[in-house]
Amino acid sequence: MVMNFKVYKKSTPNGKLSLYLGKRDYVDYLSGIEPVDGVVLIDQNYVDTGRKVWGQLICSFRYGREEDEVMGLNFQKDLYLTSELLFPGPQKSEENLTKLQDRLLRKLGPNAVPFTFKFPPSAPSSVTLQPGEGEKGEPCGVTYVVKIYSGDTETDITHKRSTVMMGIRKIQYAPTKQGRQPCTVVRKDFLLSPGDLELEVTLDKQLYQHGERIAVNVCVRNNSNKVVKKIKALVQQGIDVVIFQNGQFRTVIDAVETQDGCPINPGSNLQKVLYLSPELEKNKNRRGIALDGRVKKDEAELASSTLLLSPDVRESFGIVVSYAVKVKLYLGALGGELSAELPFILMRPKPVDRIKVVNADNEEVEEFCEEKVQPVGN
Repeated sequence: MVMNFKVYKKSTPNGKLSLYLGKRDYVDYLSGIEPVDGVVLIDQNYVDTGRKVWGQLICSFRYGREEDEVMGLNFQKDLYLTSELLFPGPQKSEENLTKLQDRLLRKLGPNAVPFTFKFPPSAPSSVTLQPGEGEKGEPCGVTYVVKIYSGDTETDITHKRSTVMMGIRKIQYAPTKQGRQPCTVVRKDFLLSPGDLELEVTLDKQLYQHGERIAVNVCVRNNSNKVVKKIKALVQQGIDVVIFQNGQFRTVIDAVETQDGCPINPGSNLQKVLYLSPELEKNKNRRGIALDGRVKKDEAELASSTLLLSPDVRESFGIVVSYAVKVKLYLGALGGELSAELPFILMRPKPVDRIKVVNADNEEVEEFCEEKVQPVGN
């Protein structure tokens, strides 16, 4: 039995260029990023007339609403990660072709041209900020597109009829191993009062998958003369928009408050487990929540934590997402509060088999995912 890959196809409005990609998601393993390898099919008329065909991998960062772009303002920055002449160009060595490219070239004929675009090591992950109710236009965030077009020079203003753009995502999957179990202990002394109040917080693990419940173990040791009246636990999503000097935001995406076991009087202890569920379902109408980048009509979910190989690359072009659990003890009007915070990782697991495989004839790539033609965008 011969196995075969599914591919995505999209053509220019005039039908002269067709773009083929084997997948829309490209994984950052920290040690390296999967390259974008695909094929462009060029119409015979373009070949005969010597029309030049260019290919680009573009990272776009929108940091303002499209509807506010008036009087020449532009709230989008485009970073051209790769830009090269695909046709006419040097013949690609068959040794460097992927299996998908090799089969597509055999199926599509001599007018098919393979290409490989590489992400720079510090390229940011795809992230979308949830727009507010009634907001129109492209949402803020980081997106990627593969752009194929015909033009005399690389910097030509492209014509919609001879341009095809397909949205892709750069993503990260959760590590295969759990890290150290998060735990912290904080204490608070009180002026003119003996003893202290101690709060110990432990999470059941460090790494969570989307949809998993977080178990927060809270232990309170009240060696002071104050009274703890209630306990609150919450999950915060942190967003660091690195293009801005003060572009750091925190949003509560789930919270639970309890007085069970309270008041905790002087000399008393309390140990209990609180449960939190960071889910998009509870935050669908909250503007500014970071979501995983989407292509087409894929279901959205909360953005995964951003894993950085080194703190030095934090200043790269993009958005850094993090999560933390915070527990607060409320001591009343005069006692104030005591809080502890623990970071954790929220990510999607790596699929067992990332590539969708279908049965096909030995010589042909038979199954295509045909996309609706759009001059620009995904």
